[in-house]
Amino acid sequence: MTAAPTPTPSMFSVFRRRDFTLLWLAQLVSTAGSALTDLAAGIFVWRATESTLAVGLTLMVTALPSLAVGLLAGVYVDRHDRKRIMMGTCLVQAVIVAFIAVVIGVDAIALPALFLLLLLNAGVKQFFDPAHDSLIPEIASDEELAAANSFLSIASFGSTAIGFAGAGLLAGSVGLMWAFVLDAGSFLFCAACISLMGRYRMPTPEDEAGVHVIVENLRSGLRTLIGTPTIRSLFIVGSFMFFSFGLWNVLLLPFSLRELGATEFQYGLQEALTSVGFVVGSFFMARFSTLLPEPVWLIVTMAGMGVAGVLYGLATEIWFAILLVTVSGFFNAPSAIARSVLLQRNTPRDMRGRVFSAFYVMRDVILVAGMAAAGLADVVNIRLLIIVASSLLFVAALVTVFAPGLSRSTWRATEDRLRGAEGLPEAAAARPATMRDFDRLVGRLTPFGRLTPQQRTSFVSNAVVREVPAGTRIVEHGDPASSAYFILDGSTTAGIPVDGGYRGLSTMAAGDYFGEIAALTGSPRTADVIADVDSVLLEVPADALRATMAVPEVQRLVLATMTTRLQRTESADLPRLAGLDQGDLRDLRTPRTPSNVPPS
Repeated sequence: MTAAPTPTPSMFSVFRRRDFTLLWLAQLVSTAGSALTDLAAGIFVWRATESTLAVGLTLMVTALPSLAVGLLAGVYVDRHDRKRIMMGTCLVQAVIVAFIAVVIGVDAIALPALFLLLLLNAGVKQFFDPAHDSLIPEIASDEELAAANSFLSIASFGSTAIGFAGAGLLAGSVGLMWAFVLDAGSFLFCAACISLMGRYRMPTPEDEAGVHVIVENLRSGLRTLIGTPTIRSLFIVGSFMFFSFGLWNVLLLPFSLRELGATEFQYGLQEALTSVGFVVGSFFMARFSTLLPEPVWLIVTMAGMGVAGVLYGLATEIWFAILLVTVSGFFNAPSAIARSVLLQRNTPRDMRGRVFSAFYVMRDVILVAGMAAAGLADVVNIRLLIIVASSLLFVAALVTVFAPGLSRSTWRATEDRLRGAEGLPEAAAARPATMRDFDRLVGRLTPFGRLTPQQRTSFVSNAVVREVPAGTRIVEHGDPASSAYFILDGSTTAGIPVDGGYRGLSTMAAGDYFGEIAALTGSPRTADVIADVDSVLLEVPADALRATMAVPEVQRLVLATMTTRLQRTESADLPRLAGLDQGDLRDLRTPRTPSNVPPS
């Protein structure tokens, strides 16, 4: 009997989680401080040089560290305590920003020292961002993920508005130095909030982080990125979008002051109201994100930003221009939130640091290219450049329409396949598993190679290999469970039924597994899973899977997946699993408020 779909929780339910509230407060305060630094640095450089290229260089130095340490930071994040990484980076950034307040008062070294300290600050931030984004899917449940990203965006851009307006006010009153002093204090507050959060341990690495291991970790992250259609398409779409943003970020200051005749305070107000628009858009997304699939939000909102940007380039009055960038900020929010949700849902937990860092590296490379191109404004009509930058957003929206994993045909076809799939018949092509099948599994999941010959024999003795045709429903939401599935070849898609469709759509490929939580706990299946293509699955009884937990490497592998899925589970009464370390289980069995379990 199929369980009835569970209604979507309240948009505010994520605030019942203490750790999310702490993370939200940390983001609210620290981003306000960072906005003070960002705008104050740009104003300081403009006053000293009156060069668009120099302002562009100020922004470029904040992106360049991504090229040097971005990918390595992702490997580090995937191997260490993400909470400690976030605390450490906040403390280091507090010291760096405090030094900026000192050096800008020394004329002989002010500009080069400012650039150097901004470069160091951005380098440290490369470790914070992937650690922060990797924790969000563990703190929030799958159905709360869009709301969580929305409210974090509200905290980020709402405080950015305060920071930008504050920087403009400080620039015309007590002095820019105080912007950096306040930012240093905000980082200390952020570190204090994070210190009060719970533990989110990564599985202990099996090997030392030597050069070979780091290179292999990078390769595995890039393979995940390239091999996952949705993530790969987000990179392609992002290449157009971030080049446009790079141009915009540099051109706004000289365009406002030189072409529109704005004061520094009006420029700060313009940046602040852009962030206010983003806040309103984020709140809108927290309430209405379920109305459209994430790719549709990308298409609609990038086109909206494009329209607002073209009109901005044609504007002649500062107040009309401010209205347009506020509208652009509103459209930017759903785009950013939808992109984050798609990345978080489609990236395995143990790969998030590497994949997110790779995405940030791509973003920063393209941003730097756009910022460098903005230097043309010293010799080319700046209005034309703004219109070109805005037109690139139309290109990004058009690419999204046809991109694999994002296009309407892709997600609509996936939902149709889930809805219309036929169940896997008991008489489906199946045969007893052999040692050759086990070797194929080890080729995909190397920790199983640690099993002894006797354990291997026991593992395959009651397992079967099923050849599943494309379009077949392998498991169904609400069904009882007694086994887990390992994908030896092919790919599958999982989705959780909701009113009118499916949510949490995710694709699994060879080397992935599903059904382990339902099998080990005896709870009903929590998602529908279908075969996207003709696939070969190793079906393993729960007892055989439980027996492998005696091998530490296998236990870490399974716990890495179960941590994500059980921390999204809202049930506090899952049965205890014999053979697992109870300290690890206590981390996984933190009480939650009732809701659904993500695909398992």
